[in-house]
Amino acid sequence: MGTFVNPGSNNPFTELAAKQDSWIFVDKTDFIGETIDRLDAGDLKLIAFTKPRRFGKTVTAHMLASYYSKGADCKTVFSGLKVAGYAGTKTINGQKKKITYEEYLNKCNVILLDMNNVNYKFRNYVRRTAKIEEVSDIVDFTEYLVIKELKEDPEFAPILTKAGISNIGINDALSEIHQKLNISFVFLMDEWDLIYREYRDNETLQEKFIDMLAGLFKATEGLSCFSLAYLTGILPIKKYNSESALNNFDEYNMLQPDTFAPYFGFTDEEVTEICKQPMCSISKDLLKEWYEGYKFTLDAKDKEHKNNVLIDVYNPNSVCKAISRNNCGNFWSSTSSNKEAIRLINMNFAGIKDDILSMLAGGTVFFNFRSFNSNMVSITSKDQVFSLLTCLGYLGCNGQPNAGTERYAYVPNREIRETLIDIVREQPWYNSMPVIERSEKLFQAIRSLNAKTTAEIVGGIHNSPYVSVIGYNKEEALVFCLISGLMWCAESSYDSFRELPAGKGFADLVFVPKSRADLPIMIIEFKRDYSAEDALNQIKEQDYAARYRQDGDVREVLLVGLNYSSETKEHHCVIEKMPQKN
Repeated sequence: MGTFVNPGSNNPFTELAAKQDSWIFVDKTDFIGETIDRLDAGDLKLIAFTKPRRFGKTVTAHMLASYYSKGADCKTVFSGLKVAGYAGTKTINGQKKKITYEEYLNKCNVILLDMNNVNYKFRNYVRRTAKIEEVSDIVDFTEYLVIKELKEDPEFAPILTKAGISNIGINDALSEIHQKLNISFVFLMDEWDLIYREYRDNETLQEKFIDMLAGLFKATEGLSCFSLAYLTGILPIKKYNSESALNNFDEYNMLQPDTFAPYFGFTDEEVTEICKQPMCSISKDLLKEWYEGYKFTLDAKDKEHKNNVLIDVYNPNSVCKAISRNNCGNFWSSTSSNKEAIRLINMNFAGIKDDILSMLAGGTVFFNFRSFNSNMVSITSKDQVFSLLTCLGYLGCNGQPNAGTERYAYVPNREIRETLIDIVREQPWYNSMPVIERSEKLFQAIRSLNAKTTAEIVGGIHNSPYVSVIGYNKEEALVFCLISGLMWCAESSYDSFRELPAGKGFADLVFVPKSRADLPIMIIEFKRDYSAEDALNQIKEQDYAARYRQDGDVREVLLVGLNYSSETKEHHCVIEKMPQKN
């Protein structure tokens, strides 16, 4: 039993499973069954899952180690979980055999490389005076850690000694063991892309690392040493560097999750169950507002449904933190620096800054990830920026099945929205952006009862590329125009409400000052193919302003009626100030 070779039972997954009766535990162990089906199955045994930070990558890697590692004893851990229901068929020793989950439970030789842990150990090693022969960088150090533990195993040590395996040469070491003992390994690497992120300017080191992986997984001699190889990281791998050294991996990421979308965080159904547990006192609606929004459309045939399946995914780490603290907040951005997102946004290819502002107001932006080269350095277009921001978790994306590489990017939830707003407000270009200036102009037009200017600005937004062509003629498009238009002026000072119960009905859109008494309440009603006067009259007839005529409430209330003609494409507006209560 070691840290990297045949690790034991104590790890983040088993610790979490042990607390499942008193803490949040979502059973994803049916994923183990998916990996069992791929054991020794040609290129299918090579799989990679790339997700944003804090989406459960490390726990999942340790879950697989807990199941497969012969150094662990986890039968009691898995006996009551989903994987215990696994039933499959495998060809073993030339014969097809029906198997259960116990077939491989703690019976495999496992190599587990948590690259964050490796990097931590390497930084400590660099500070040491005494150096290890042949070890000059983190790639050498990675090989050394594995070979050191292989040499400590009484079964492997004689073979490696006889073969003259030194401190590096992991491919040679595993090949010797495989050839002499006919043993294959389950290889698990968490944060595979750490060297490309932490050592991004060291191309020599990156090439050396990718050469090591290519020796393991591209060369026939190396590949035969593994029954399964599982990589996790943030960055996709298929186009990583010009040689595409790992393009034989079957990869699933935020751009293309396919049938594995339910394993990318907590699903809507799982959060529903979490909210029923005694330790959760936060409503599902609030968790959804803050942490959901990563949506994936699955082809019907993939899930054996008659219709396409839409999977809603929440950030699992943030959900757990919100419940533990009994308060929703921005936990995701505090886990890492936002420098990468800032750098990408400030590249401003084809107006990225404007696109980000539009998405923050609720819009979507089309992009195509066909040219995405999957690294953080060679970014040359807006498509590549949005692809990378999606992989990093700063954007959600959606696309219909069979849409190829075309997607629509959007800001997925309130947590990410607050993160991006903080980023934007800190940039030197913030106050000079036309969208910011337009927001102030629209707000002042409404405050001064300037209906003509209000209609002109709303019309300009309505005719921008950010309003979907499909929904262009719907009232929903006008709602977006107002929210988008007012956002940057009103975001910090107002709460906005859509379809707010008021008087005898529901007001389309209401802006209520958070605290300042000198700002007006704005009640807005939309019409299509009627008139702005009809919209204003509805506010009055349905008495939407009744809740703001309470005793002592002296705040100014503005009534705004907007109409759009689908025939003439013209926008009209009327604005009135509600008389003060006598």
